Amino acid sequence: MPTLYLIRHCSAAGQEADAPLTEAGHTQSLLLRDFFSELTIDRIISSDYTRAIASVTPLADAHHLSIEREPLLRERILSHEPLEDWLTPLHQSFSDLTFKLPGAESAEEATHRILQVVESAISQQASTLLVTHGNLLALLLQHLDPRYDFETWRMMCNPDVYRLDFNDSTPVIEHIWPNKKAVSR
Repeated sequence: MPTLYLIRHCSAAGQEADAPLTEAGHTQSLLLRDFFSELTIDRIISSDYTRAIASVTPLADAHHLSIEREPLLRERILSHEPLEDWLTPLHQSFSDLTFKLPGAESAEEATHRILQVVESAISQQASTLLVTHGNLLALLLQHLDPRYDFETWRMMCNPDVYRLDFNDSTPVIEHIWPNKKAVSR
């Protein structure tokens, strides 16, 4: 079975689609490149947000790979309006997967979206990096193993990396990053 590496992007200057990496984020992208230098990588599929692409550009260059831009890996839309207290609805969405604010995306809908990419990547029988965002990654992990939950999301770093293998059809998840030199909470 193929190996998938699930990557949360490096530290960014904001949440907008075109938010660039911070100086620390650029350093983290180089550390990611070095971390993956000895591993076989066949494909890189990334959210099309600037911070996700920039997080793996040095890695892609080192492996002589193109970055496939995939809108299905974009961050989940919790709300279209700014929220003073966004943690409460986010927390609720991890326990009630159908909960959503008006016009936004439920955890169930977001999980379905990322699962399409995971299933497609698995069918290719290749070692693939999927580069996405914290909330979407945490929802995928929770879908694969209920022990991953809201607290998993709260503890995630930029960047963060999980290795996903399948033993027959059973997912095996291993948290393989952060490197303490690269952590930014």
